[in-house]
Parts: sequence; C-alpha cells; structure tokens
Amino acid sequence: MTRSAHRMSKIDSSGIRKVFDLAAKMTDPINLSIGQPDFDVPELAKRETIRAIEDGLNKYTPTQGIPELREGIRRLMRQTRDWEPEAVLVTSGVSGGIMLALNALVDPGDEVLIGDPYFVMYKHITSLLGGVPVFVDTYPDFRLTAERIEKTLTPKSKVLLLNSPCNPTGVVSSSEELSDIADLAKAHDLIVVSDEIYESFCYDGEFVSIVRFLEHAVVLGGFSKSYGMTGWRLGYACGDADIIGEMTKLQQFTFVCAPSMVQQAGVVALGTDVSGHIDEFRRKRDLMYDGLQDVFEVTRPEGAFYIFPRVPEGTDEAFVKRAIEANCLVIPGSVFSQRNTHFRISYANSFDQLRRGIEVLRTLTSSQ
Repeated sequence: MTRSAHRMSKIDSSGIRKVFDLAAKMTDPINLSIGQPDFDVPELAKRETIRAIEDGLNKYTPTQGIPELREGIRRLMRQTRDWEPEAVLVTSGVSGGIMLALNALVDPGDEVLIGDPYFVMYKHITSLLGGVPVFVDTYPDFRLTAERIEKTLTPKSKVLLLNSPCNPTGVVSSSEELSDIADLAKAHDLIVVSDEIYESFCYDGEFVSIVRFLEHAVVLGGFSKSYGMTGWRLGYACGDADIIGEMTKLQQFTFVCAPSMVQQAGVVALGTDVSGHIDEFRRKRDLMYDGLQDVFEVTRPEGAFYIFPRVPEGTDEAFVKRAIEANCLVIPGSVFSQRNTHFRISYANSFDQLRRGIEVLRTLTSSQ
C-alpha cells in the first residue's frame, strides 16, 4: 500500500525523462529527444567557477542572489527589453522559478491558462498545487492569440503562462500578438508569467517580451540554453516587487539559494557572445525543416530548438515506438499536449546526427 501524498497522483514521470533513460541503454542512438544544447559552457565561465571554488566562495549566498549577478540581470533587461523590473531574484534554474512563481500565485481552484502545446512542467505543477490547468488550443498553427485565450476565460482565471520562443513548437510570439494579450490581461486582471528561457534562439527577427506592453508581468529566464549550463541550475525571475518578494520568501525555505560558485560564473557568462551558436542553430533549424516539410505536416519553427511535426497516421506513441525501433529517439507529442497527433524533435545535435535522423524519419513515412 502506497503512503505517498494523494496529490502525487496528479502527476506522472516525465515522458522526456523516460526517453532520456532509454537513450542511456541504447548503443549509438540518433538522439533527437532531449532539449539540451550541444555546445559547452563558455571557457571564461568555467574558469570563473573554478576560481570561485578555489577562493572559498562555496557557502550560502543571500537568498535573492549575489548583488553583481542581480545587477547584471537588470542590465540585461534594460538592454534587451528596455525594461526596469521592480525586483530581481536569482533562482535554481527556470524550473525553480516556475515552481516558486506558481506556489506564490496559485490557490486551490485557481485557473492557470496554458497554451496547448506546452512545456510539460506547467500542467503538472499547477495540478500539484490544486490549481486547474486550462488549456488554450493553438492548433494547427500553434499561435497563442488573445482571441483564443479569451474563449477560455472564467471568473476563476488568474494566471496566464506564456512561453516564447515556445517549447515544443518553436513558435515565437509577434509584437502584435503580445500587445493584444497584454490588453486582455489588463482587462481581466490576469497575472502573466512569461517563460523566456529561449530568448536568444530567435532566427527570423528580434525577440519581443510581453513586458514591452505589460510592465508588471513576471519574466523567467536563465542560463541553461543560451550558455549550455543545463546542469548548473541558474535562472532568474524579474518583475512586480510583491510577487518576487513572495517568491524570495518561499525560496528561503526551499532552494535557499542558487549554487554560489555558479552565480559567480553567471556574471561572466552574461558578457559572453553566443551569436555564433545561434547562427549554427539557425542552420540546423533550416536543415531539419527542409528535410521533413515535404513528407510531414509541420510548422516552420521560428525559435528555440524544437520542431513539432504531425504523425503521418495513427497515434504519436505508435509512431515514436517505430522511430525508437529504428534507433531514433523522439518524444510523443502527448507529453506536451492534450492531443496525441504530433511528436517533438530536438535539433540540438550535430549536423551528422540530424541528417541521420531525417533519413530515418522519412523512411518511416514511406513505409506506412
């Protein structure tokens, strides 16, 4: 008989991690599953981490993060968004920021609006807290619009979660879409939490944040994707002082602080030019889209490093099973959606691996 809390029945093990664990048991798989950059941490950041450790900077930091890093994040907000947030909190990755933000905002019964498809964590953490995830259907083009959001509103609607560039679709919200969403949020007193972890990965135009139109949104960002620091667990939350204050209070009794030496590295990483990596990922996006678009129904991604094709027929799990049998790891779309019609590819891999993956996936469609 299980003795775990009843709320644990509201979540299950991540489908992504299941595939990740499977990959560890396979011999030389074509791994198009995990959303992890295939470039390493900047050398300057590595050296700064080593220096911090050797200099004894291994103890707790202030809960909100070291001043140098928080000022660096403020400077980033001014440079990239022309925005001065009321408060800044350094978090243990964006996942830590999501956990803190939803804990600080969601009471049992509150409705959290989530564009479908969505990042897996949004649904499960909302449910764990007793909130109600309300899915905004964005199929078939995956555009999250004010019109689509408005159809889901009820008196219990409280939080709107944004993710642009989007995981798993690669869609980037336009200025017009964000302006309309901001107007809707103001009209209906919605709290907007914007997950902007993929902000550097915009391939066809500039990145635009919701804070251009909605000053009091909460912005979540981090170092995992832009700087290859996925295992270092460093992120940030910026925005309304009251909300960030509640998140900081909660962090005191949970994460305590982000890793001290990694915070030192973050200061250095913020000054690193990653444009070469972004250019390379743009070419990978083009390779993957061009290699699939004539045999799959697929939307051309504008950002992040994912593409979300429709399965040729049947269910996503059946198609993914066949792909895995052909030594190609992809993720069923139902991990990210209420539908089971698509699958997610991460093109954060070498050009050679991507070409091999395209060949396998094309073969699977021709054998239907």
